[in-house]
Amino acid sequence: MSVLIITACHSIKYQDLTLSKPRLSNTECKLVKHELGETCVSINPQRIIVTEQVSLEALIALRLKPIATVDTAFVASKTNFLRSQMDGIHYIGKESQFNLETTLKLHPDLIIGTYGINAENYKLFSQIAPTVKLQNVHNEWKETLMSLAEIVNRTATAKTLLIEYQQRLEKLRTALSEKINELEVSVSRFHGSNKLPEFRSQYSFPGSILAEVGISMPVNQRQLIKTPDDTIVKLSLEKIDLLDADVLFVAVDPGAKELFKKYQNSQLWQTLNVVKNQQVYSVDSSYWIFGSILSANAIIDDLWKYLSLEKVHN
Repeated sequence: MSVLIITACHSIKYQDLTLSKPRLSNTECKLVKHELGETCVSINPQRIIVTEQVSLEALIALRLKPIATVDTAFVASKTNFLRSQMDGIHYIGKESQFNLETTLKLHPDLIIGTYGINAENYKLFSQIAPTVKLQNVHNEWKETLMSLAEIVNRTATAKTLLIEYQQRLEKLRTALSEKINELEVSVSRFHGSNKLPEFRSQYSFPGSILAEVGISMPVNQRQLIKTPDDTIVKLSLEKIDLLDADVLFVAVDPGAKELFKKYQNSQLWQTLNVVKNQQVYSVDSSYWIFGSILSANAIIDDLWKYLSLEKVHN
């Protein structure tokens, strides 16, 4: 079979893969309803392929390592963040550019993902193995984790992870004490493929974690957010003052380091109070911008590191 690549901008021709698709009896599988249909999934799937990196992280957290994943289309790859746990995992191409021949040869018993699965490639994947599309809402990452856990029979593990996460939130709230109500924090990203910086709203992945801690984002930022779908606001240099806060976390993609330097050297950047107060911290975009429970815990680690009581009092 020739290598088959799925892209969003080309028509797709493919061979009939039906004979290779695993046949599961009703006693061997459970019916999972999702936005692209209904899929009968093995009770305990073991050979799982994930089509994007949020599900990759979630599966690893659930102690069920997938047999294959994709290389990210984003610059901030989670393969760096998860490096120590990536041994033995194969690659089936990049997000939205899947190698179906490799996928077929791996004999998966489940293909699962969020934005990595659309109506077109769902038909293709479903001929290879039971395929499920998960919902991906940035500030509802815990719901996505639980949905995945239910599908792969790891609900108890997911609940334990979330209980431990909640306990860590409580400890951080206690440490910050009453200062938590006075603190305003900005989260910005300098993107490798975009010439403009951005800030992440309270509905973004990092914004939702800050909100759980009880930390607010600047009022000027919140006033620009109209709906929960507004997770990102891009900024021109003239609007850079919107990043001003008590603390600014800047996630810089590897391909955006020069862009970040340009802004740091600008006069407008130097006028920000958060810059004058030396409260700007560069953080890892591979877990600050999107993710699941492991990324959320890594953000909590950074909040402990940078929001020390001395800095908060200042």
